[in-house]
Amino acid sequence: MTSNIPSNLTAPIFTFDVTSGGAFENENRLIILAHGLAAGSLAEGAIAICNTKTDARNLAGAGSMLEAMFLVSRANAPSQEIWLGRVADTGTAEQRTITVGAVPAAGGQGVVQIAGKTVSLQINAGDTANAVAAALAAAINSYYDSLTGMSLPFTATVATNVVTITARHKGAYASGLDIYIPTLDTVNAFDGVLTFATSVAGAGVPDLSDVLAAMNDDPFEMIVSAFGDTANLTLLDTFLNTVSGRWSYAQQLYGHAFYPATDTSSNLVTKALAKDSWHLTMIPRFSAGGFAEPDYLWVAGFVARIAPWAGGGSNGDVSRNQSGLVVQNLSAPRDRNYWMDYATRDALLKNSVSTWKIDRSGNVLIDKIITQQQTTNGAPDTTFRDVQKIYQLTYALKKFRADLAAEHSNKAIADSNPSNLASISTVADIKATLFHSYQQMAGVLENSETALANLVVTRDSDNANRVNVSLPLDFVNPLDILAGLATAYSQFANAA
Repeated sequence: MTSNIPSNLTAPIFTFDVTSGGAFENENRLIILAHGLAAGSLAEGAIAICNTKTDARNLAGAGSMLEAMFLVSRANAPSQEIWLGRVADTGTAEQRTITVGAVPAAGGQGVVQIAGKTVSLQINAGDTANAVAAALAAAINSYYDSLTGMSLPFTATVATNVVTITARHKGAYASGLDIYIPTLDTVNAFDGVLTFATSVAGAGVPDLSDVLAAMNDDPFEMIVSAFGDTANLTLLDTFLNTVSGRWSYAQQLYGHAFYPATDTSSNLVTKALAKDSWHLTMIPRFSAGGFAEPDYLWVAGFVARIAPWAGGGSNGDVSRNQSGLVVQNLSAPRDRNYWMDYATRDALLKNSVSTWKIDRSGNVLIDKIITQQQTTNGAPDTTFRDVQKIYQLTYALKKFRADLAAEHSNKAIADSNPSNLASISTVADIKATLFHSYQQMAGVLENSETALANLVVTRDSDNANRVNVSLPLDFVNPLDILAGLATAYSQFANAA
């Protein structure tokens, strides 16, 4: 029986109604929450899909935080669906001075790195400090990396021999923007010539409320915030909670928030332990060690790098161990003492801090990304520690809902269906749907027969229109540790 052709027709007709048999396809949207510029078309507090680096520049403005985060994300996830959310900045824009001292009389190549990007000048013999300062300011303003699409996070002005650079956005975030004079194979003409100082410290912390509200009831499974202050983490945690947020029965939108944090090892642990939540993940860096790119690019790169796997439920990618994935367009800390060793990584992971490592080529690798869950109802609990579990659960719940909707929407409920009417579902029918869905998710869920034995589907005793389900889920786990014992012999006893 179809849903739209009445059963009491009299006039002759040959006709078919058309409906969907159901075809579930998972989606895994990523949204970046960061500052844009007035030069971009995206308004403060608004969101928009962004596909290319040209789109990012048009939406967020050249050199903006949003543009830079998009570019790193796209480099790590070439086909990922990415959205931008422009967060209004507030407070004071940081200003720094670069004073040009005595320039080498013979000239030479002068190189300075700003936020990991190399600004290079050819200094001619006899150039004055004033001329070099003017050339440096012009180079900063015109900088564009045609390979990555990056501009610099500062604009520059010049007065005599002093270049003043101003952060493109207001806020305290800019204190973490790195400026460094590198050692070259030849002499760096800027070595000992440039003096750096902060003339106006950046101040102010934004509020994510408006851009979170702009997300409405659209699904965003991966939320990348450039801001990890306590107030905004509380907003994100509330936004995603299981009572009235995106993980609640009333919304069923799901999602997870990632944010950067830069501090000492002990302070990172303190910060992570202060938020006992499986809705948050910290991407950490140390406040010393010479990190070139700003921390908001680290969180953008890390999340985008795992995004294709996080959305891969049908083939089991979502369950994979992620260790060793190379994060593109990030560089290792200049001081090797701040490369995470095993003891550091193990200690941080035990305290809700995700980890990374550096290979011998200087590539930044993912080690293990986790949530900040520590307890449930006050008791220690690691159920939702692995970030894979969040996206396994997201995939499973979406598929269960899609399959139930395809087979049981617009039906009546009865204890039995002796005439096999298409308009009626029974608890046995619903249980069968759930079991078959479970079996189809072999890359996400395991032990389906045990799950079936413990699956309970009943009609509610007080409300005959309601069916209650108790659905146990046994998740496939990432293979993180392989521990073996190698026994050495001078010779096997039974060797020929």
